[in-house]
This record gives sequence, C-alpha cells and structure tokens, in this order.
Amino acid sequence: MISHEERMQKKKAVIDSKINAADEERGVLVVNTGNGKGKSSAAFGVVARALGHGMKAGVVQFVKGRSDTGEEAFFRDLPNVAWHVGGEGFTWETQDKERDAKAAQHAWSIACGHLANPEIGLVVLDEMTYAFKYGWLDLDSVLATINSRPAMQHVIITGRAAPENLRAAADTVTDMGMEKHAFQTGIKAMPGLEW
Repeated sequence: MISHEERMQKKKAVIDSKINAADEERGVLVVNTGNGKGKSSAAFGVVARALGHGMKAGVVQFVKGRSDTGEEAFFRDLPNVAWHVGGEGFTWETQDKERDAKAAQHAWSIACGHLANPEIGLVVLDEMTYAFKYGWLDLDSVLATINSRPAMQHVIITGRAAPENLRAAADTVTDMGMEKHAFQTGIKAMPGLEW
C-alpha cells in the first residue's frame, strides 16, 4: 500500500512538471459564463487581486444600468480603477432593442479605449455576452480588437450563453452552473449579495 507521503510526492512531481512547462507570459482572455450565480462577482474578485499587485483596471458593464451596486461603490473611487456603467438595465425592463444596442455600442467604445491602453492591466467586460446574443455587437470585430490589445493585458468577459466562437478564442472558460438559487424560493435579491 502506498503511503500518503508517497502519493503527495508523486502528485507534486506531476504538478511541478506542468508548472515548469508553462513558460509563456502574456495577457489572457477569460470567459465566465453559465446560468449559475457568481460570474461578475468572480471577475470583480480578480479586479481586487489585480489592484493588490499594483495594476490598473478598467470595468465596463454592458447591461447593468444601476449605479448603486456594492462593487461599484467599493471600486469606483479607487485611483487605479476606471468604472463605467454602460447598460440600460435588463432587456425585459427596457424593452427597447435600439436603445439597448446604442448603449452597448457606447460601452464598447469605452472598452476599446481601455483595450488600447497599455497602462491598464485588466479589462472586465461585464455581461458582454448579451451584446452578442441580441446582435448589438459583432463578435468577430470584438475578438479582433481583443486580439490586438497590449500583450500583457488580461480581459475577462462575463455573461450567460457565451457564443462558441468566444469560448474557442478564450484561454480560460468557466461555465458556472446553478444547483439552486434563493430567488427561486421567493427570497428577494439582497444588497451585499446580489448587487
């Protein structure tokens, strides 16, 4: 029977080998998608991590139209964060495709400024996948812009139903599933947890 110590030594050898093989340094494209909760929250956690390393971050929200979220209240006034609430709110609330499309296109123009700025180390494009789902933005042209960003800049795109071509272009894709959600049982969305 193999001991715990022997198992851990073998595991360490495998992991060390993978670490040694990963020698490329460049910015990565991350996609947080799926029907589960936490896609944006995970991205904002990375904003905190980037700031902790002295990086600058740009956040552009494509659907959220409110500016009273906890994450915005926390990050907006920090010196190394550029925060833009670019959406008009949930599409079932606005019910105006043209207005939503214009808002997304304006948000994208702001995002393009961040993606061209080598001083910004992390760009979060929050709930951007909806811009592709509803045809507000062209995925191919967005990917071309993302691919021409500064070499060390990281990008995180969040939102449900990420298109297959976006998933294929990404370096890391996390598909967050939902097992259950408090809202389904009649519990209101609560500040500090949901926004």
